[in-house]
Amino acid sequence: MMGWCCSGICRALALLALLLPLQERGCWGLNPSSGDLERSPHSDPDPWDVLHRHKRSWVWNQFFVLEEYTGNEPLYVGKLHSDVDKGDGKVKYVLSGEGATSIFTIDENTGDIHATKRLDREAQAYYTLQAQAVDRLTNLPVEPKSEFVVKVQDINDNEPKFLDGPYLAGVPEMSPLGTMVVQVAATDADDPTYGNSARVVYSIIHGQPYFSVEPKTGVIRTALPNMDRETRDQYVLVIQAKDMVGQMGGLSGTTSVTVTLTDVNDNPPRFTHKSYQYTVLESLPVQSVVARIKAADADIGSNAEMDYRIMDGDGPGMFNITTDEDTQEGVIILLKPLDFETKSSFSLRIEATNRNIDSNFLSLGPFSDTTSIRVTVEDVNEPPVFSAPLSKMVVSEDAKVGTSIGRVSAHDPDTSNSAIRYSIDRNTDLERFFNVDALSGVISTAKPLDREANSVHNLTILAIESQDPTQIGKGISLITVLDINDNAPVFAIDYETLLCENALPGQVIQTVSAVDKDEPLSGHRFYFALAAPVAGNLNFTLRDNKDNTASILTKRGGFRRREQPVYRLPVLIVDSGSPALSSTNTLSVRVCDCDSDGVALSCGAVAYTATGLSTGALLAILGCIITLLVMVLLIVTMRRRRKEPLILEEERDIRENIVRYDDEGGGEEDTEAFDMVTLRNLNVIRDPSVRRDVTPDTPTFFHYTSATRPSYKSLPDNVVFREFIWERLKDADVDPSAPPYDSLQTYAFEGSGSVAESLSSLESLSTDSDQNYDYLTNWGPRFKKLADLYGNSDGTSVFS
Repeated sequence: MMGWCCSGICRALALLALLLPLQERGCWGLNPSSGDLERSPHSDPDPWDVLHRHKRSWVWNQFFVLEEYTGNEPLYVGKLHSDVDKGDGKVKYVLSGEGATSIFTIDENTGDIHATKRLDREAQAYYTLQAQAVDRLTNLPVEPKSEFVVKVQDINDNEPKFLDGPYLAGVPEMSPLGTMVVQVAATDADDPTYGNSARVVYSIIHGQPYFSVEPKTGVIRTALPNMDRETRDQYVLVIQAKDMVGQMGGLSGTTSVTVTLTDVNDNPPRFTHKSYQYTVLESLPVQSVVARIKAADADIGSNAEMDYRIMDGDGPGMFNITTDEDTQEGVIILLKPLDFETKSSFSLRIEATNRNIDSNFLSLGPFSDTTSIRVTVEDVNEPPVFSAPLSKMVVSEDAKVGTSIGRVSAHDPDTSNSAIRYSIDRNTDLERFFNVDALSGVISTAKPLDREANSVHNLTILAIESQDPTQIGKGISLITVLDINDNAPVFAIDYETLLCENALPGQVIQTVSAVDKDEPLSGHRFYFALAAPVAGNLNFTLRDNKDNTASILTKRGGFRRREQPVYRLPVLIVDSGSPALSSTNTLSVRVCDCDSDGVALSCGAVAYTATGLSTGALLAILGCIITLLVMVLLIVTMRRRRKEPLILEEERDIRENIVRYDDEGGGEEDTEAFDMVTLRNLNVIRDPSVRRDVTPDTPTFFHYTSATRPSYKSLPDNVVFREFIWERLKDADVDPSAPPYDSLQTYAFEGSGSVAESLSSLESLSTDSDQNYDYLTNWGPRFKKLADLYGNSDGTSVFS
């Protein structure tokens, strides 16, 4: 049988029965009946029953090892021993399970168990191991394997911590003593079932005498009654939690609790003054703000909301007061216009009342207050006022110019009672139909009126103070023009009447009606009849329908378009006015070819099919012939006036631009146009022997031999320029300093008709020319270039 003992206990195995009262340390043993290790149950102690703890039953199958051991030597845990072991070294002890060999080691000869590492109960509270005794030689077990537990014994190495801190809490102001604010809780990682390491008590370090904390529960309560938010609205408490039941040597932790006093309606509104005085101008518009007042209330939020009302005052209905929900001000609004001359001051009594009253604080009331307000009206210079802002007048449209229609009246409402002058706003009477007397205000006609053009005139009358012309009052005069019978009736529309050739006698071919621009009060009544010249015609008759319409009927049948395609019927229309007016309106009746249903197929004159041409056709043909003759004459005349072409032969036509695309340079100058008109004027040279040309401004670099140089004087007139140009082109091609231009220069020709004659040196092509240009050097700086080109004494030609 193998036994397990703590240090020092194995030596007194016989006395184990006497060690039952031991409470803190124990040994493990083998149950003699089963041979297995078993743990005795034990009950949890009361955490606050420090002096009277329950005694724990003895447990034989567990060892205890102290956590956080900091010694230099391995910590002795316990000893294993088997009855088979006779001390001769034949038995070997083997340890397996959690932490075997890594944390716990065993002496295989003696069975002593040691902990080689520092243990932390908060990381792992116990380890389950298996022990076995084996034969050293054969490694066969000499006893069955048994299991035991190494429990890490707690020490107070963890301080209490407030995991939910810091705390924010609120409590209503004026709360009774002991009102709960918030509950704080601290946790301790130490073993709550062993000792007092995890037993925490709470205390308040900062926050007295306003608040207190219950030591066991951590509940924070108010310690003073009637704390006033308006005096102080926030407190910061420091709460401490200490283990070991607060005894000396215990560990502690702290947290902060911010307590805010929430508002209650414990302050009534109060006006800072018992009376207020405001001044407004009498011109203040209706619905404008007269004044703003506010009753002071130390509360906030809904507890400071107020309602204002006007209790009494003079001028009922003149003012109203509302609450500005943002500022809780009382806003006094003007409801009716002010008039300094009628009443210059008003007195009001205003009451402010809390909207949300707390019945718990009625003793602090009343929660309302009153004040007096005096509103003084200041006089302003007001514009004139019309006695009737809208005056209605009537005038007949046949009224003569200067007829008086009516009178307007205005007065100065100010005490000065300034004189008034009247005028018409011409923007409302652009055509100036009316005038107003500046002093009396009498309105009269200035032009003849026409009701049919404008039946109502809406005039704006201006009343201007004589002393202050900037003060202008406005009134409206509505003038209605009365109608007279001055317009005759006419056809309502332009009628298009069609008459079938097969129409029968007595057939209605048209119904006509009339309109009249006049508007009699009793309505229109028109009378229709055929005009006297055609009243007895044999073709048509008229029937008055007595409803402002008339019907046109045929008297006969057998109408023919060939005989008469159109009939014109004068109809007389008379109105019922006094005096009556009439007009004659012509109704055109076109004769048409109709089908059997009376639908017109073709109307108007019938075309004749004669073989000869009509007069109109002959006139049209004659007009075309005359037009062609005139055009021919114009063309001939223009050709006669056209000048002869400058060049008659096609081969003599030399283009104005000679462009060569054999280099890249030149830019815009590549397309420079040259006037070559003078090259075309060869035929106007009367005397070829006196032809003079301009010497080129750059010397030639292409040298002709005497045998190859052309004789310009011997060339024909139409060839000399062409040869000269090609010669200059060859010079440019072989000249390395020539600019990269694709166009040739212009060579002007003065012609034999020039007064100044030509400066060209083409006459003296030979080197023996006796022409001398040395005199150019005496002509000034403007001829310096010519002097440099032609003034050399050797007389070398540019063609040499």
